[in-house]
Amino acid sequence: MHGLRREMLIKQAKLLNIPFDTVELPAEPSMDEYTTKMAKAVTQLKNQGFTHSAFGDIFLEDLRQYRENQLKPLGVECVFPLWKRDTKQLINEFISLGFKAIVICINADLLDKSFVGRVIDESFINDLPEGVDPCGENGEFHTFCFEGPIFSKIVNFSVGEKTYREYQSSDGKNKNIGFWFCDLLP
Repeated sequence: MHGLRREMLIKQAKLLNIPFDTVELPAEPSMDEYTTKMAKAVTQLKNQGFTHSAFGDIFLEDLRQYRENQLKPLGVECVFPLWKRDTKQLINEFISLGFKAIVICINADLLDKSFVGRVIDESFINDLPEGVDPCGENGEFHTFCFEGPIFSKIVNFSVGEKTYREYQSSDGKNKNIGFWFCDLLP
């Protein structure tokens, strides 16, 4: 959904010095396909001794419930360390700690093309329209974190092409949903 190249994800994980794996999904999986593949992957992790899964969700109650409902039957406890934190304070803390992220996807109904490809900083936050969460918690935008105190070094990249794509709304009745993506080149 974020339009991030696999190479960038791998590079990021290596520079964070964390083990990682991926779950391969088709381009537009059905919920059944998604649920089946994720349950299989979680079961494998559970068999390796993993007991908890952490999420960065802040206040979307339906998403939290979904995650808990999916993982509880598999015996995995959900942890939400940012839950109910003030998003303005969180983004300011993120910046003050020395983290840097670039916006790689925006919801075109909420933000214009000028926001995609921008680095999250005070100027970015000040330019957000009223009603847009500064952490993008409502799906307004998605980012790629490339620098910060937990990285062994900066994740180098260059900014590539910006493209617009539309997807059918989840109910199939409403208008299509448009997104701008910014390609990051390794």
